[in-house]
Amino acid sequence: METITAITMMKSAFSTPHPLAGDKVQLTVFDRATFDIYVPSVRAYTAPAPSNEALKEGLLKTVALFPHLAGRLAVDDHGRRFLHLNDEGVLVIEATVSADLADVLADGMAANFDDMYPTFPEENVGAALLQVKINRFRCGGVVIGTIAHHYLGDGHSFGIFFTTWASAVREGKDFAVPSPPFLDRAATAVPWPTPTPVFDHRSIEFKEGDDGRHSSKLHAVVPMDKIKSLTVHFTAEFIADLKACVGARCSTFECLLAHVWKKLTAARDLKPEEFTQVRVAVNCRGRANPPVPTDFFGNMVLWAFPRLQVRDLLKSSYGSVVGAIRDAVARIDGEYIQSFVDFGAVADMNGEELTATAAAAGTMLCPDMEVDSWLGFQFQQMDLGTGPPCAFLTPNLPVEGLMIFVPSRTAKGGVDLFVAVAEGDVKEFKRVCYSVDSSGCRTKM
Repeated sequence: METITAITMMKSAFSTPHPLAGDKVQLTVFDRATFDIYVPSVRAYTAPAPSNEALKEGLLKTVALFPHLAGRLAVDDHGRRFLHLNDEGVLVIEATVSADLADVLADGMAANFDDMYPTFPEENVGAALLQVKINRFRCGGVVIGTIAHHYLGDGHSFGIFFTTWASAVREGKDFAVPSPPFLDRAATAVPWPTPTPVFDHRSIEFKEGDDGRHSSKLHAVVPMDKIKSLTVHFTAEFIADLKACVGARCSTFECLLAHVWKKLTAARDLKPEEFTQVRVAVNCRGRANPPVPTDFFGNMVLWAFPRLQVRDLLKSSYGSVVGAIRDAVARIDGEYIQSFVDFGAVADMNGEELTATAAAAGTMLCPDMEVDSWLGFQFQQMDLGTGPPCAFLTPNLPVEGLMIFVPSRTAKGGVDLFVAVAEGDVKEFKRVCYSVDSSGCRTKM
């Protein structure tokens, strides 16, 4: 079905080296708090789609603005990892697929998802940090799959990269080089002259606490076939009803998270006295003091942990649950961020190696959950010149309780939820996921 036609290590297009060329960039404490993994993503474009040459030319123009992408992860004399901006290049794989894109999408491209992006490197050090696979279908449609190491940047950063790449392809020879992104990682993590952490970051960001404050219980690991990846479609009308139910101004993310937290907890049939929490990713750029430019390319995410007893979560109004989420997120403020930076500085002075450990595949987060929001992705800005992507897919989620909110590509104003649910909870979750208990609404529906 698939034939590999080319494998190329491509380097930036501009003849003048980037000012950071050759730099050895130390990982910040924000980088070290994230996972040492490659993150895949896949975007599909119907025919007519730009040629492979146009896609590669636009990619190289974009990479020239983001020199970290063409660098490598390396290790210094002290055994610490860093980003070497050596312009070793981006790996690009080109393939042809003897099928029509529409048929693959109709059959559920998730089944073929792993074939749409490059294979993860066996060793991260020395491997291309950004790898791209261009899958050209018989009909002329194209699927672009990427893997990028998480040390390069967070989701917000890659939203900037993908939209810049799309602009470069769409505008071609008329591409106007935009203002360069903010790339000074060291400036995002400046400790006080005498670093003074005031929060227990070791048991929050770098490993789960054993005192119950940041973990409801030890998480079991099960065979992967016991965890099912589901997609739930929320229409704009459903979201509007939820917001009315909250009875006060709230974001789409807040009301949907409150709803799914309630429904998945109900489907799990937990004991009323148990506690449940959600690990919520928080963009710290605008919360730091002083704020970091919004176009900063790198990692600047911390996590909030709204936590409730099961009986309270299920009986509380939507407004109360939104309030618990909002209060937890509000605690990630300038003081907390500075404390986190100072913690990293103290660890460095003590020669400590800080490594975040990703949950193993098959982990059951129950009774807890983890959420990420891609609702800020501007899909219209990912237009390659022939229209925005017709599909934006995530991989099968390997951790029960992990969920991602993504703007719907099929319904204006709608949201798609990708969520991993335990096999035994799937039937009940599907039954209740669209139900809204009017007793939990401040405005009766």
